[in-house]
Amino acid sequence: MHPYQKGKKRGILVRAFLSGVDKCEVVDSSAEGAPRYAMEKVDDSGFFEVLIEDRDMVFPYRLRSEQRNREIRQFYDPYSFLPTIGESDLYLFNQGNEHRIYEKLGAHPKVVNGIPGVSFGVWAPNADRVSLVGSFNDWDGRYHPMRSLGGSGVWELFIPGMEKGEMYKFELRAKNGDVFLKTDPYGSYFEAPPNNASIVYDHSSYQWNDQAWMAKRVDHQALDRPMSVYEVHLASWKRRWEEDNRPLTYKELAVELAEYVIDHGFTHIELMPVAEHPFDGSWGYQVTGYYAPTHRFGTPDDFKAFVDYMHQRDIGVIVDWVPAHFPRDTFALPGFDGTCLYEHEDPRLGAHMDWGTLIFNFGRHEVKSFLVANALSWLDRYHIDGLRVDAVASMLYLDYSREEGQWIPNQYGGNENLEAIAFLRETNDLVHKYYPGTLMIAEESTSFGGVTKPPSEGGLGFDLKWNMGWMHDNMSYFEKDPIYRKHHQNNLTFGMLYQYAEKFVTVFSHDEVTHGKGSMLMKMGAGTITDKSRTLRSLYGHMWGYPGKKLLFMGSEFGQSEEWNYDKSLQWHLNEFADHHGIASLVRDLNRVYKEEPALAETDFDDQSFRWIACWDADSSIISYVRTSRDGRSKIMVIGHFTPMTHERYRIGLPSAGHWREILNTDSSFYGGSNIGNVNGVNSEPVEYDSFAQSGEFTIPPLSTMFFKWEG
Repeated sequence: MHPYQKGKKRGILVRAFLSGVDKCEVVDSSAEGAPRYAMEKVDDSGFFEVLIEDRDMVFPYRLRSEQRNREIRQFYDPYSFLPTIGESDLYLFNQGNEHRIYEKLGAHPKVVNGIPGVSFGVWAPNADRVSLVGSFNDWDGRYHPMRSLGGSGVWELFIPGMEKGEMYKFELRAKNGDVFLKTDPYGSYFEAPPNNASIVYDHSSYQWNDQAWMAKRVDHQALDRPMSVYEVHLASWKRRWEEDNRPLTYKELAVELAEYVIDHGFTHIELMPVAEHPFDGSWGYQVTGYYAPTHRFGTPDDFKAFVDYMHQRDIGVIVDWVPAHFPRDTFALPGFDGTCLYEHEDPRLGAHMDWGTLIFNFGRHEVKSFLVANALSWLDRYHIDGLRVDAVASMLYLDYSREEGQWIPNQYGGNENLEAIAFLRETNDLVHKYYPGTLMIAEESTSFGGVTKPPSEGGLGFDLKWNMGWMHDNMSYFEKDPIYRKHHQNNLTFGMLYQYAEKFVTVFSHDEVTHGKGSMLMKMGAGTITDKSRTLRSLYGHMWGYPGKKLLFMGSEFGQSEEWNYDKSLQWHLNEFADHHGIASLVRDLNRVYKEEPALAETDFDDQSFRWIACWDADSSIISYVRTSRDGRSKIMVIGHFTPMTHERYRIGLPSAGHWREILNTDSSFYGGSNIGNVNGVNSEPVEYDSFAQSGEFTIPPLSTMFFKWEG
């Protein structure tokens, strides 16, 4: 309905497209008994119009249609409602500063002028037309063309009477006349492939019960608190083989996974990407629905309940977030409005050589709004406690995995991606501003400086960084046959040269057990499963003794023998065997000691807390170091020995006089070892050794790591 004047004709003009309708009237709904105005069917396809010449002001109205089967419907016209997105929202979005744009764009059930319905918004600045389509209009783009909101590039429409659960897509017509369908970039729920339609969802109904966790999260996730992370791929952690090998639902996972995590002493879980993705084999890293938990395990509210359940049991939830790239699936972001909207047009800037994916245009304000708001939405809607940002290295460098001539230098001639760096700094700043206590974790595999320093000091602003260097060095060492390890002692010690340059998480993630690398257990340089288990236990002991927060991928905690398979359950039956059960028991005790001893978690990032005792005995493959609490009262000495020999009366320097009690020995029979050790511990002697005034004689078991606690 709009004012109309042409020559002597003037009044209010109303038009409507209603396929399969014989008659239509405009019903004045401003007062009871108000008049109706019959519309003329001007085209057999269903186009109606009427010029109401006795009115000069628009008025509230409904349409009353009569179909060929005599069915009569009376309904509100979507075009009788003013836009639901404000000018200030659009202004901030175009500036790149609308941090809650996910509450405006996408699909949102709401009540407008007392009428319930759903408002839709989508950014498509270069489209000639955008229509909302779904089963509610037979997927016909003629029914609901959306309104362009000026130069913002946003198209909007409110559909009265629509309810939660309706499937929809956007039909776009590009400048060249091509017509195609796209799913909603801001969609919060999707149907399964191959159709991938967006689904209208209402986020306002879920009632959270994690207030106690949220109130203490700032303190609980402080960097001097224990953090031991269990990395999980939800689809393959456990499956119901008796029910066609289906994965567990969010509801089933909440109960079983929480119980397992608590039993093994982990403080957090980290979920490989749960954002919607069409291809199971991408493990979630090729995202098409950035704002939607995947449909595979339940609804968005089911995922909220999963997080809620974890929080009520004091388990933090971290999710993998993938802003570095997105897949080429044509139903989603690529070429969204017929142009390179979210990606760069030039493949030297916009295409990943390794993964066949596309790179976000981080310098475009609306793309920045999309990504920043996406990070915030997971913390807002789902109470997520941290984001592990995937493939940060690929974002930082313009020449990442590219040959000469395949990339374009920045404005200063360098290889740094200045726009991506600015984006990461801003995202980290805003996350910490809006959601204090939330952890931002970088998977960054290069020596880029200041990843965990604040932007005010020239850093990127992450809280933590995966220690990929330590992982590679130690894995290379433990993969070798013990006879050759003496030539690679520096693999154990080199990492300390840069250990305190960043705040590190010491990790053995899913990346170490895929692509033909084998499982953690089978990679150990030993012959029998028993020796491999001993070797893996000694590695885990060293990992938990070494500074840094901890992360271990599922299955590695009990020594799975097969390489991880994304569509197959873990080998849970292996826990029946002593070698595997022993590894799991050790992980439980490592987590317990890590949480109980102030010299460990409390000092993970204190460079004064660590001191090598002896790392010179490469021939014996023995290292020793001490961790000391800030007040000096708690000291934990770690001795690692990585050959199958036993050493009796092996002298090691001691940083303090007194009794050093053996509190953990990976060679204990409780873990499946030979039970060689030091009974209750070792008393110091005033014998100078390893540059210390005190020392002691130790029994060093084969393939073992031992923890000793100073008792004065």
